[in-house]
Amino acid sequence: MNYPDDRKYSKDHEWIMVDGKTVTVGVTEYAAEQLGDIVYVELPQHGEDFAQGETFGVLESVKAVSDCFAPISGTIAETNDSLSNSPEVINEDAHGEGWMIKINVSDPRELEELLDHDAYEEFVKEETS
Repeated sequence: MNYPDDRKYSKDHEWIMVDGKTVTVGVTEYAAEQLGDIVYVELPQHGEDFAQGETFGVLESVKAVSDCFAPISGTIAETNDSLSNSPEVINEDAHGEGWMIKINVSDPRELEELLDHDAYEEFVKEETS
């Protein structure tokens, strides 16, 4: 699997790409593969606030329903509304067009708690062995 090295990762299998005080968030290719074919996505509303670790959305697949957790505290700046009509994009391009939300970060120090590329790869290896 391919995990871009320009991002941070959570142990809940979300990726975070930092752009100033805003981060883009999606689920990793590993998470998308584990879920199987995603058929429904529930995303938060613009302007909603979330604390790190809170549920911000839901992914439903043919196998399971899975909560998505905010990897960082902040306010929803944007959602990828195209996913409501094409949830399969997460399976097809998890680290690109399958992004889910953009968050205006309230506490940048929380980024230090996230995993870098190498640590996330190691985490997945441990989880799958």
